[in-house]
Amino acid sequence: MVYNILVTEDSSFMRTMLTDIFKSNSSVGEVYQASNGVEALEIYKDKKPDLVTMDIDMPEMNGFEAAKKIKSSDYRAKIVIVTSSHKKEAMQTAKELGIKEYITKPFDNIKIEQLIENISEL
Repeated sequence: MVYNILVTEDSSFMRTMLTDIFKSNSSVGEVYQASNGVEALEIYKDKKPDLVTMDIDMPEMNGFEAAKKIKSSDYRAKIVIVTSSHKKEAMQTAKELGIKEYITKPFDNIKIEQLIENISEL
């Protein structure tokens, strides 16, 4: 199976890094990029990717707000939080939104590779 992925991250460095990791995997087809929650919503509605990675702290619309809107339009959406926040409150909010995976920065490539392998289980 080939997966299309949306990387949502306000840091262009992190967005490029995640995109490069995903593109190096043969199970990944298209990788779309959004720099904030507003862009993520637009791209999600248009492209319907198989997986969305979502930073929390972003301009215009934060990751939780964007994730909530995506989930309300498509309850089956698979969203993974990728953030530098280690706060228990943030992890709890992700869980309440139905987000099953929460990856903290800095992460290693192995964690992202495992994420790709487990997309169907998210």
